[in-house]
Amino acid sequence: MISFIVAMGLTAGWGCLIGGSGVRRLLPELMKNRKASPVSWRVHMMEAPFLKAVEYAAQWETAGLLLNGYHTRLVILRGASWTMDRTKLEAAAGVGMGYLAMVCCAWLAAMSGEEALLAAGALASVGLALRGYADAGKAVKERKHAIMVALPDRMSKLMLLVGAGETVQGAFLRCLEGKESSQHPLDREWRAAVAGIRNGQPFNEALERFNRSCAVQEASLFTTVMLLNYRKGGEQFVLSVRELSYSLWEKRKEAARLKGEEASSKLVFPLVGILFILMILVAAPAVLMLS
Repeated sequence: MISFIVAMGLTAGWGCLIGGSGVRRLLPELMKNRKASPVSWRVHMMEAPFLKAVEYAAQWETAGLLLNGYHTRLVILRGASWTMDRTKLEAAAGVGMGYLAMVCCAWLAAMSGEEALLAAGALASVGLALRGYADAGKAVKERKHAIMVALPDRMSKLMLLVGAGETVQGAFLRCLEGKESSQHPLDREWRAAVAGIRNGQPFNEALERFNRSCAVQEASLFTTVMLLNYRKGGEQFVLSVRELSYSLWEKRKEAARLKGEEASSKLVFPLVGILFILMILVAAPAVLMLS
């Protein structure tokens, strides 16, 4: 009985949030195509109904900090043109997915009589609501690692070009050769900086924008060394970049070592499981013979 009341209340609440305006926006597409696209369902059933809930929750300190952190991560991943309004829509979609999971679990609990499904639905709703925040954090971490790993190679190429007589700006442009269509995070940010220089942007401004877009400490050190030494060029520039390159190579080796340790630790649980199964397979015949 409790599950049925909860299910009815959650469904009615969702209907109130959607309102007649959301249904009116979705009906023309349903009438025209017999079905609505996933984007329409997401916009009218997830984002729009729960946007006000997200904006109201953002007034509280904890929720506001979470939303600002989510926005910062999305700006790093999707560029400076990403706005807070779009972040709120992403958060609203996540909250809507969590609410949908809670509604489904409530109706399953009402039909099966298993009250425990309500608790499972509550946990699922929280997990789905925070999934975007967690995924964005993981993506930012992977992006940072990818840039840190690729930067020493790019610096080595830069040093070779400058040592061969190329200007610093010309070497910076030539480092992108062969990577015009690469989707690596460092290549995308490098390509944006090169495009700015070719469009007339000053070299120092392009480097500062490159630094902000990468949002990685190693890239910040690289751009600082570049800005301090790019006018000198020649041997002085190569020595400065080489000194930084050594430290970045050490960081890259340390990151590789940590990755290896993480991979080995993840293998422990499957190996223990396999060992347990083998012990059962070996011991089972002996136990059966004794019985």
